[in-house]
Amino acid sequence: LGFGAVKTYLKDGFKGLPVFAPFDKILVTCGAEILPTELLKQLKIGGKMVIPMGKTDEQILYRFTKISENEFEKEEFGAYKFVPMLNNTNK
Repeated sequence: LGFGAVKTYLKDGFKGLPVFAPFDKILVTCGAEILPTELLKQLKIGGKMVIPMGKTDEQILYRFTKISENEFEKEEFGAYKFVPMLNNTNK
């Protein structure tokens, strides 16, 4: 696929990695009870984030597209079940 070296980080997923922002795409593979707004801020204009959101028993899969610095388009893709996103503010 042409990927170079892969780097991994153990951090609070709600905060993302602002040092490497802005991103073209962000794919969240765990269910967040609330929208992690810090991740949205890290998208480029035209960038997309896919994220499941909702309580632990069921989440709705959303795609957010950054339209301008402060505007986002939100699309819904149905109900799913994901493991919960952990919000560890101690890191």
